[in-house]
Amino acid sequence: MMKKNSNFKNKKVLVLGLAKSGESAARVLKALGAIVTVNDGKPFDENPAAQSLLAEGIKVITGEHPLGLLEEAFEVMVKNPGIPYDNPMVVRALALGIPVITEVELAYLISESPIVGITGTNGKTTTTTMIAEILNADGQVAKLSGNIGFPASDVAASSTSDERLIMELSSFQLMGIETFRPHIAVITNVFSAHLDYHGSQVGYEAAKWRIQENMTADDYLVLNFNQEKLRHKAGQTLAKIVPFSTSDETKNGAYVADGQIYFKDERIMSVADLSLPGEHNLENALAAICVAKLSNVSTEAIVSILTTFSGVKHRLQYLGQKSAIKFYNDSKATNILATQKALSGFDNQKLWLLAGGLDRGNGFEALSSDIAGLKGMVVFGETAPKLRRLAEELNIPVFESETVATAAQLAYEQAIPGDTILLSPANASWDQYKTFEQRGDLFIDAFSKLEEK
Repeated sequence: MMKKNSNFKNKKVLVLGLAKSGESAARVLKALGAIVTVNDGKPFDENPAAQSLLAEGIKVITGEHPLGLLEEAFEVMVKNPGIPYDNPMVVRALALGIPVITEVELAYLISESPIVGITGTNGKTTTTTMIAEILNADGQVAKLSGNIGFPASDVAASSTSDERLIMELSSFQLMGIETFRPHIAVITNVFSAHLDYHGSQVGYEAAKWRIQENMTADDYLVLNFNQEKLRHKAGQTLAKIVPFSTSDETKNGAYVADGQIYFKDERIMSVADLSLPGEHNLENALAAICVAKLSNVSTEAIVSILTTFSGVKHRLQYLGQKSAIKFYNDSKATNILATQKALSGFDNQKLWLLAGGLDRGNGFEALSSDIAGLKGMVVFGETAPKLRRLAEELNIPVFESETVATAAQLAYEQAIPGDTILLSPANASWDQYKTFEQRGDLFIDAFSKLEEK
């Protein structure tokens, strides 16, 4: 259970911004004996989280962020990760010398469980989920936490020393750590992202690199050696480096040789047996294997999960087969780049692509080389005419359909055994659906209702 961290007893703490993590932090701090004030911008009558915290005896100030509040001699601010550091309340707190942390730091301070921390630009959620499933398959107790949708402090508060926290960490969360120290950390990759928040690529990469700043020679840092910049960073940490690479240039971690996956000298499985397609998912699997082997997991448990893992819902999620035709739900592909990444894992000659959605005024020429040679396309939504024109220019058989559900049915009618049907829309969903999740759920539902033919 929760480490009774006495550092917070009778301390005045300001929780800035609610959302899931702020609400969780406020309750945990109250349980630790802190004097908690919550400040959230959303008006009280539209703010169920603030209402319930007030009912539990926590002071709440809503509807504005009054700078004068900071004159109350707070000893620490727990900031919602999404609030930028140029926010006036944060600027003022730092000027007054008030430490500003995020909720993952609080989780670390109270956690009895060792932490596996996963960060990176792409693949965080998939890798985090893979790791938890592999450890659990081996009989360990691994709990998902952090940026994956389970507030870290909430999970930490109810976990014990013989359990593991598998914690997805965003750059925003890592900006607000002081003592946070995972026993094993993973950096899946680093590309360009969130520059509006961090100010520069250098700032963004520095935030990611903070995951290791308190680690020692007793800890392990799993790094993607396919990326030169991460190979270069390997010498800049006290942690033991465990590399992964899709080539065999690194033999002291996870790597691929002759179509087989190895960890050090042990063959784990064949690349062809991985259930998720694509180079990026191979990298995610290699990272997960490193963590599993560092956690003394059996090879059998690793193989049992990686041969059946269906992915994270709506992210290149394998749904199964009907009449020997495979179905994948990648509804989260709301832009061209995401669809390009999905397409890279399939054989176009046996692939039916379902695409379309909100028209943001852009063309789709950037997809031309990725969709060349497709067996067929079914397009829907506002951008259907644009996608249809592109398909016709490339001599790809193309059909138009009303909705994602009718598109699934139409593609299934055209497909033959051995084909694959992929929903990867390359567009936002808001022309027809509230969210990409709703769009994906309707595709899953349509798949489940298809009759064998």
